[in-house]
Amino acid sequence: MVWEFVTDTPEQTQNIAEKLAALLQAGDLIILSGELGAGKTTFTQGLGRSLGVRPGIISPTFVLVRIHPNLPEGHNPGGPDLVHVDAYRLATPGEIDDIDLENTMDSSVTVVEWGEDRVEHLAASRLEIELLRAVGNGIPEAAGPTETGQVAGSGEPGEAPDFADSFDADEDDGEPRTLRLRAVGPRWATTDFSKLGPPKQITELTINPCES
Repeated sequence: MVWEFVTDTPEQTQNIAEKLAALLQAGDLIILSGELGAGKTTFTQGLGRSLGVRPGIISPTFVLVRIHPNLPEGHNPGGPDLVHVDAYRLATPGEIDDIDLENTMDSSVTVVEWGEDRVEHLAASRLEIELLRAVGNGIPEAAGPTETGQVAGSGEPGEAPDFADSFDADEDDGEPRTLRLRAVGPRWATTDFSKLGPPKQITELTINPCES
């Protein structure tokens, strides 16, 4: 099952993330995908605020991993930490293994930007969330490889993206977004994600059961 949510502002995107955070627990893995500026970090900020972790969530592009510990004096004491990862320059699952995410996963919610086809081996259950920007007449455009294998708006795979012609690496520009959420594995088998947004903003799409 794939769920789709439409948001008009960064605040609405973060609101969905905050509601999702209420369903999360230590050990959960979230894989975020979408072109530069799609709102991956904006979404993660909403998660972190609801989880009650140390503020200051920014794109981890140049450090790969940032750990935001739960705040004992915050509104969610005893909750999981947040581990925020940028996997853009990590070309293989082996390079992911080298940063030892396994050591923090049991006590944290792990969010991996650019994690598609890189981190799925870390957990049997995961949430895959693709953020799509509205372009032209408002039709969402999925980020993905071009014919040459590059990601739109980036440099070569495995290299740091070129931000020279863009705003901050993942700054949300306030345009409408479509959030496409796919739940994989037994952890999420019976979860109803309709509570994340108004019914009119949700579409249930049937996918091949073999892909679940």
